[in-house]
Amino acid sequence: QVQLVESGGGLVPAGGSLRLSCAASGGTISSYAMGWFRQAPGKEREFVAAIRWSLGDTAYADSVKGRFTISRDSAKNTEYLQMNSMKPEDTAVYYCAARPITTAQPMGVLYSYHYWGQGTQVTVSS
Repeated sequence: QVQLVESGGGLVPAGGSLRLSCAASGGTISSYAMGWFRQAPGKEREFVAAIRWSLGDTAYADSVKGRFTISRDSAKNTEYLQMNSMKPEDTAVYYCAARPITTAQPMGVLYSYHYWGQGTQVTVSS
């Protein structure tokens, strides 16, 4: 059973940057595909980015390509989401998620993720 804990959310002005962290326990992140999703008020949870480290592939939502980047610190078993050039429409609760690396569905499929963090609020002011 993998436990995920997000941190790093907060308030940032438009154009600013923020880095989210997702600390994993109960498993090593190299054994999982790790993803980030977000949910704005009144909207459905949507895919942001994901990566399978051991396979070397990543995926990003079109809305964040070129602005957001996934990275990791394997020694800390922690995944990061670096968010640059942020926009007010990036405001949401951000969730870290994990699924077995062998899962066949595309990495952007929300229901394919088995493990979820509690979420961290990100607010971008205009």
